[in-house]
Amino acid sequence: MSNPQQLRYSKEHEWLSAVEDGVATIGITEHAANALGDVVYVQLPEVGETVTAGESCGELESTKSVSDLYAPVTGEVVEANQDVVDDPSLVNTAPFAGGWLFKVRLAGEPEDLLTADEYTAFTAG
Repeated sequence: MSNPQQLRYSKEHEWLSAVEDGVATIGITEHAANALGDVVYVQLPEVGETVTAGESCGELESTKSVSDLYAPVTGEVVEANQDVVDDPSLVNTAPFAGGWLFKVRLAGEPEDLLTADEYTAFTAG
């Protein structure tokens, strides 16, 4: 399992893309997708909703369990990935590409995020 170097990661297993024009893309990691198993339902935050770093903002349901989706940053949701809602398996097949979950206009600098190497060490532990 390789974690893309350009992303930052939360200890709740979400990833965050580089910020472009104040907006970052968020998804779950391959590690989390594998742990969940086959994702069959995705509930994402609504566009316009404010999410808070470290707080639940949605849910992922798999054949094994239901898991909360946590916001790795604070900000306003500007886009939700309708493709993932329509085809939740994208979370498993392309967690770092088409399986992204939502985009957030950041309310401040992201804190407490890990580099790819730090996240890899965290998940190996």
